Amino acid sequence: MDGPLFPADWWRVLLDLAIATAVATLAWQYPLSAPGTIAIGFGMALALLLRRRFPLLVMAVVYGLGLVQVATVGELQIYDVAVLVAFAAVVTHGALRHVYAVAGAVAAALVLIWFVDPNMGDPLVFGFVVALCAVVWSVSLVLRQRKEAAEAYAERALAAERERDHLVRLAAAAERATIARELHDVVAHSLAVMVVQADGATFVVEKDTARARTALRTIADVGRDALADMHRIVAVLRGDSEDVPPRRPGLDQLDVLAGRARSAGVVISLDVAADGIDAAEELTVVRLVQEALTNVLRHAGSGTSVEVLVRASDDEIEVSITDDGAGTPSSSGGGGNGLVGMRERVLLHGGRFEAGPSGAGWRVHAVLTRRVLQA
Repeated sequence: MDGPLFPADWWRVLLDLAIATAVATLAWQYPLSAPGTIAIGFGMALALLLRRRFPLLVMAVVYGLGLVQVATVGELQIYDVAVLVAFAAVVTHGALRHVYAVAGAVAAALVLIWFVDPNMGDPLVFGFVVALCAVVWSVSLVLRQRKEAAEAYAERALAAERERDHLVRLAAAAERATIARELHDVVAHSLAVMVVQADGATFVVEKDTARARTALRTIADVGRDALADMHRIVAVLRGDSEDVPPRRPGLDQLDVLAGRARSAGVVISLDVAADGIDAAEELTVVRLVQEALTNVLRHAGSGTSVEVLVRASDDEIEVSITDDGAGTPSSSGGGGNGLVGMRERVLLHGGRFEAGPSGAGWRVHAVLTRRVLQA
């Protein structure tokens, strides 16, 4: 069996030593002319040292020695109290099926003693012995129940701690996913706009300084917004986000996104009819349009025509971004996580997401399930 031979609590070891010493001392009181009686008592005392570790085995040894003693001497001896100690150990520490078996064995021993021991002819003496066995049984059973209750409580506490750790890990993973989406939205869109504007400014800087100046101002504005968003995200990571006012992009941000895309040479038709949606839904709509326009700038480029449609009903919000693929792709490259991020955002709202070719261009279509507000 696994584990130490003796329990780790030294006070229990000392108690077991004290009980074994007491039983051995009681056996030593008998005259040396009865060495068998003394040997039985010493055997019981030694067996009791292991009663916590092997309760059923110790009970079998002590019970067998008791039967031998009764059969040879014909009456109970004072050190036969070891049987009750072993009996209590089984009730307290043994398996439940062994408890009732040992109780039956003790009852059978009492019947045997009634017939063998002449002292048991006195009803008071026999009643005392039976009452003592009943008290030992009752007290041991209470101790067993308290022990099982303590173990169950400890197990529940451990399970609660494991569940708490699991929830913390899940929350941390969800927070990391949220931050990763925000970083992607901020960095990918801002860089895509800045790269397209920088390329455009490079081509027209000598021919049309006004357009080049406008492109550079757009780059500066986009860069400032990106820095502000990055500052907010870093503040969240550092735990001091209370010092930074939150920025929740609303539907008015769609005009800003469309304006930046137009300045990069994209022709945009913006049709929005989504009054009354909440802040979380507005943020999702803005991020979907932002990511879709980022992909247009990367993969379709200047000269592309894009139709942006946002419609809200009592139950759903529909977002559709479709381009004709007629532009000149930029050299920004990259990508690969945008569609995944958009799908995750839509699924958080219990919606549906589709993205794929549409004629020569590309179409992103999402349907968000609106939350039902209880009156």
